[in-house]
Amino acid sequence: MDNKHHVVIVGGGFGGLYAARKLKGEKIKVTLIDRRNFHLFQPLLYQVATGGLSPADIATPLRFIFRHRKNVRVIMGEVKCFNPRSKKVVLLDGEVKYDSLIVAAGSGTHYFGNDHWQSLAPSLKGLEDATDIRSRILRAFEAAERETDPARIQSHLAFVIVGGGPTGVELAGTLAEIARDTLKNDFRSINTAAARIILLEGMDRILQTYPVKLSEKAVKSLERLGVEVRTGSFVTDISKNTVTVKRGENQQKISVSTVIWAAGVKASPLGQALAEVTEAKMDKAGRVIVNPDLSVPGYPDIYVIGDLAGFTHQNGKPLPGVAQVAMQQGRYVARLIKSKLHGKASKPFRYKDRGSMATIGRSAAVADLGWLKFSGFPAWLLWLFVHLMYVVEFQNRLLVLMQWANNYFTRNRSARLITFDQANPQMVSGPFENVPEQKDG
Repeated sequence: MDNKHHVVIVGGGFGGLYAARKLKGEKIKVTLIDRRNFHLFQPLLYQVATGGLSPADIATPLRFIFRHRKNVRVIMGEVKCFNPRSKKVVLLDGEVKYDSLIVAAGSGTHYFGNDHWQSLAPSLKGLEDATDIRSRILRAFEAAERETDPARIQSHLAFVIVGGGPTGVELAGTLAEIARDTLKNDFRSINTAAARIILLEGMDRILQTYPVKLSEKAVKSLERLGVEVRTGSFVTDISKNTVTVKRGENQQKISVSTVIWAAGVKASPLGQALAEVTEAKMDKAGRVIVNPDLSVPGYPDIYVIGDLAGFTHQNGKPLPGVAQVAMQQGRYVARLIKSKLHGKASKPFRYKDRGSMATIGRSAAVADLGWLKFSGFPAWLLWLFVHLMYVVEFQNRLLVLMQWANNYFTRNRSARLITFDQANPQMVSGPFENVPEQKDG
């Protein structure tokens, strides 16, 4: 009879991964459940979306990660709901019994009640999103090359990014470099440097979680690259070739073929499923309100971590939805479970903010380490080092490093591939619609 304590982890992101890694011991067995068979290094997704890296550079199969951990079992499956009374996780095609449950299902994109915008303005949450956005960006340049109407060329070469957080800033800076450096000699009929990159932010400044001075430096860096930064700007409508923006009392329509959404996130629907069966409360963002030890109230054997956890016990505000929070919570819950098995008490979870960084194109970044705030080339080098070290496997680090070196010295982005969704090709075909066919001669 197996008398090991069975820990089931839902989600193979940063929180679930770090919890599983920490759950070692002869008395513990772990089952890790995820819809995908890989762990994704999300902070570098934007580089896949802009052709700097390939999908395999930032994704590692979960089974490979735990190949030497005999107490960890990986299941590729989708969780349907939870049954805390019988201590079971119910999948679409089965169920898994647990002694302790860690729910680390992450978050999705928040369109603030306008989910119909999703097909017109994709977000950047997964590998499929990244390759879709990459195709849309490159196809916009291809469509402009074949166009003869100046107004339509201008529309194809306009790119709107909604949201001035780190993802939006990094996308805007990289996209500007692609237009001005990477593609400048690739086309014959258009000047790619004439592309407009417009970054829209509803608040009064970009990078709201950073100090004001770093936000200002980020704006200057973006403007040097030719990015139009518009703060206090709210998107009120997105149609096939137009974005409607309200700024103060003024409303403007921008003719554009490519829109990328980086404006908000909401918790995974599994948070709602868990709250319904445990009667746990949820916040406005769909996060499950947890105890100081990250457990669900009334259920000391169920823990919620990462983007799905509504933890306000430290300063009265929810913790930021960043990888560092998920990593620390994953390690904490793993230690907590092991301590309980040995009859030991544990202190409440405390998040240690080790700083935040955002890159703004080539050789520019901003870094807030708390005790030190700086920008420019030194911040960019630190950003490279930190992100490289957190890539899960050594071979992926090596691949990323080699690609970065190539991109830096050649200004080329070798993963500039246009791919198609065979199930729904119209999802990535937008800019080519209604383009007149040109004849030879």
